[in-house]
Amino acid sequence: MPDKILAYDLGTGGNKASLYDAEGHCLASVFAAYETEYPQAGWHEQRPAAWWDSVVKSTRQLLASAAADPRSIACLAISGHSLGCVPLAADGRLLRQATPIWSDKRPVAQAACFFRRIDEARWYRLTGNGFPPPHYTVFKILWYRDHEPEMFRAIHKILGTKDYINYKLTGRMATDYSYASGIGVYDLLAWDYCDELLAAAELPRSLLPEIVPSQQILGQLTGEAADQLGLPQQVQVACGGVDNSCMALGARNVAEGRVYASLGSSSWIAVSSSRPLLDDAARPYVFSHVVPAMFTSAVAIFSSGSSLKWIRDQLCANLASEAQAAGKDPYDVMTALAEQSPVGAKGLLFNPSLAGGSSLDASPNIRGALLGLDLRHTQADVIRATLEGIALNLRLVLDELRRLGPVGNEMVVVGGGSRSKLWRQIFADAWEIDILKTNIGQEAGSLGAAAVAAVAAGLWDNFSRIDAVHELQERAVPCPEHVRIYRQLLPVFRQAALDQSRLAEMRK
Repeated sequence: MPDKILAYDLGTGGNKASLYDAEGHCLASVFAAYETEYPQAGWHEQRPAAWWDSVVKSTRQLLASAAADPRSIACLAISGHSLGCVPLAADGRLLRQATPIWSDKRPVAQAACFFRRIDEARWYRLTGNGFPPPHYTVFKILWYRDHEPEMFRAIHKILGTKDYINYKLTGRMATDYSYASGIGVYDLLAWDYCDELLAAAELPRSLLPEIVPSQQILGQLTGEAADQLGLPQQVQVACGGVDNSCMALGARNVAEGRVYASLGSSSWIAVSSSRPLLDDAARPYVFSHVVPAMFTSAVAIFSSGSSLKWIRDQLCANLASEAQAAGKDPYDVMTALAEQSPVGAKGLLFNPSLAGGSSLDASPNIRGALLGLDLRHTQADVIRATLEGIALNLRLVLDELRRLGPVGNEMVVVGGGSRSKLWRQIFADAWEIDILKTNIGQEAGSLGAAAVAAVAAGLWDNFSRIDAVHELQERAVPCPEHVRIYRQLLPVFRQAALDQSRLAEMRK
């Protein structure tokens, strides 16, 4: 009986294909990259054909590298990057060779026009769409209508990223609740498209795909897809989910108040709950979860790992050279030096807003800063202050989520930043919560997609089995003395960010 799973993590930089056994253990992974195109300022496009090519390439390489019998694969599912806008004709023909991705923000005028018909605060409360509005799919559709009317008239359906790949796999045009919740006209509490918002956008419901559960089987592979992938037609295809929700599932967020942090170039903290966590000021961005009857609500900061990378490149070139000569990771050398600096970095504060402000900041124009720098500070202090500043910025995120709903007393951390033992301890102390490092590091999205496929194929009864996949490697517990120091620093950090925001507005 087939008992293996294919999981695809269709991300911004490429697609990762992973092979899992029935217990949720990853057997092998292969990554195939694709490019983002920037034809004009604010335009971020990718080619759906490149997504498909990467799926085919990574699948074939995966099967070869793992020496896997294709006949052993029962099901597959995709975690796909959000807010895609792929226009298809009735015959399935792709109407635009390059399509806007989540970070594309061209439809500013279309969003402004829409909000003359619908109050923006009401729109947010209905949809939970907390990113800047031009990023959302509905406004990209309206941009098509206004700027490419001939193409727009030929559109039969608008699909998201992973839904386009599912169409290539099965011939069926559909989406799931998690991906639909990022379109911009989806009512979170109704679990359906909102007629009021569709009317305000002057768009027909028929333009959008039907919505089914993430774990619903869309069908088997078409003959053409099976031939290209090197798989039997009998492989079943589950609908899958948006990357935010698949990552939440892969990070164990399957119960009320479960919380995880994703630590990458940008970082966010997300909580799973039976109701969306909404707030007009902090504007958590909310997706329907791939876990039935749940939501995942998150707040992000835009420059965490990228701020640390800037410190590495601009202020720690000597350590990078040292690491290269010793065959080490430069971040390991940096954090080893940072351990020589005391908690609080001798009063040095770092604001990591190098990429501008998030919804937590008083101004999106805020920029980063080293505050309190004097002649006694060392390179070790600068690195430690950077690690602590990112942690304090994320503490503000966590405080907002705690204010809005129940948050558990332990947190799984995933992503590249989870590797650092020092940073995990800083998080535990600054956030006043136990930090868990498990065997799932940067694989949370893939594991979430695999879990969706496992439930869809009947290999798992439900998603609660995800806990058994996580093997605890280390628990960082808050140190009372460190907690006291960070409690003193936090209001200073918050006030400094407010002052920086005011200064940014004066400079406009």
